[in-house]
Amino acid sequence: MSGETHAIGQDDAAYHAQYDTDYKVGQDNVKIIGFDIHNPVFGISAGLILLFIVATLLFPSEAKTGLTNARGWSIENFDWLFMIGCNVFVLFCIALILLPVGKVRLGGATATPDFSRLSWFAMLFAAGMGIGLMFWSVAEPVAYYTDWYGTPLNATARTPSGADAALGATMYHWGLHPWAIYGVVALSLAFFSYNKGLPLTIRSAFYPLLGERCWGVAGHIIDILAVLATIFGLATSLGLGAQQAAGGLNYLFGIDNSISTQLGVIVIVTAIALVSVSRGLEGGVKILSNINMLLAASMIAIIIVVGPTLAIFGAMGTVLTNYVTDIIPLSNWVGREDTTWFHGWTVFYWAWWVSWSPFVGMFIARVSRGRTVREFLIAVLLIPTLVTVFWMGVMGGTAIEQASNGIGELANGIGDVSLAMFLMFDNLPLTSLLSFMGIVLVMVFFITSADSGSLVIDSITAGGKTDAPMPQRLFWATLVGIIAGTLLVGGGSEALTALQAGAITTGLPFTVVLIVMCFSLYRGLKQDVHLY
Repeated sequence: MSGETHAIGQDDAAYHAQYDTDYKVGQDNVKIIGFDIHNPVFGISAGLILLFIVATLLFPSEAKTGLTNARGWSIENFDWLFMIGCNVFVLFCIALILLPVGKVRLGGATATPDFSRLSWFAMLFAAGMGIGLMFWSVAEPVAYYTDWYGTPLNATARTPSGADAALGATMYHWGLHPWAIYGVVALSLAFFSYNKGLPLTIRSAFYPLLGERCWGVAGHIIDILAVLATIFGLATSLGLGAQQAAGGLNYLFGIDNSISTQLGVIVIVTAIALVSVSRGLEGGVKILSNINMLLAASMIAIIIVVGPTLAIFGAMGTVLTNYVTDIIPLSNWVGREDTTWFHGWTVFYWAWWVSWSPFVGMFIARVSRGRTVREFLIAVLLIPTLVTVFWMGVMGGTAIEQASNGIGELANGIGDVSLAMFLMFDNLPLTSLLSFMGIVLVMVFFITSADSGSLVIDSITAGGKTDAPMPQRLFWATLVGIIAGTLLVGGGSEALTALQAGAITTGLPFTVVLIVMCFSLYRGLKQDVHLY
């Protein structure tokens, strides 16, 4: 699988020496009981997952304490690295949009997209952060406004300026920075796979640096870490999400918020995810993502009509204005006086997004063949940010309007985060309809995350194959549900918190990895730009 172009300023031999490899997708795979697994990534990953679960179940408190301390140490001592790295990723992505390399097409000059723009964007958004926005677009601005855990830039709580700062800071955490993190990983994987003929696995992004060592121990370690980060992140989200969904069912319908209810949510989500996984991208994730977007748009439209309409449109302007004016001070890490808020929210978020980047980035790469670099980054970086401004204006604006006017329980601040959205709906007309739509959306977002995550893990553990046997794809989708359910039953919130802390801690080394990835990606793009 040789490179096809000259590198600027290099001769043919030097260029081909950089990208030539005898590796064949699936060459190290072993076929066992209907599985087509990459050796040793599949076995080691499964073994480490089992070991971690057993240890966490046996010692949930100790696991939570140890991993939470590790997370705290990473955030406290390396806040500067997270901030510098994530700022670099934003600037890097914007530069690629503007530079000539933006015309490079993923898959070559004649490649065509596999999905329509609407379906493509729906899948990006659903996999990237759809489920998080369902809760935090309400809970987060209210938390900042009421000084639940500090205020951004030391804004005065429960004042008009505090409300503006709360909306701008929430937007900051869900805007350009997280999508730039995903964009760097996704673009790197897509380029080196579709344009350089390397397998669609995380290790391929490091081929220019590691060479043939990518197919050895170093590459195995990279892929195993990616599998662990992905499956633990998914299991954590599914477990915590089951608790949130059960809390919503209890609040709305009086259904007991017990372990049984939470397990029931996990079983339903996993069962539907299995059906979706079995149907593949076209018949599964694509359809569910389109349903997500339709339901989300319908719910937002209803809130605009029945809610404080003028305040909502005003909030959209506030969100955008304060995001633009505060993005530089919020991105600064030197001499911050709002340390509690800064570490507890911003640095925590950056570590979480980075830890999720292997999963989301690889899924985005999987569905983005045929797009130019410029089109890709505009869709991945700018369009989601604008949509989030609109979403945050509706959800966050309505929540702040209620809290600032003493309407409902949100005026007292945030208690149970999982109920924040339902508490807001409780003070709007059509409460039952909006709450039902909210629960359905949460469930479908969970399903699309489990579905897309299973496809990613399956591809990595199959050595880059995107057409692994059906039982293998179903195995990973089932395992995510089993891990979440087992930890809920055996360790409850402590076990899930330990798992989450472990996943976030991986954000520290991955931040360095992503910075190196930027250098590697630009070098590769510059070598191909003269073809277009």
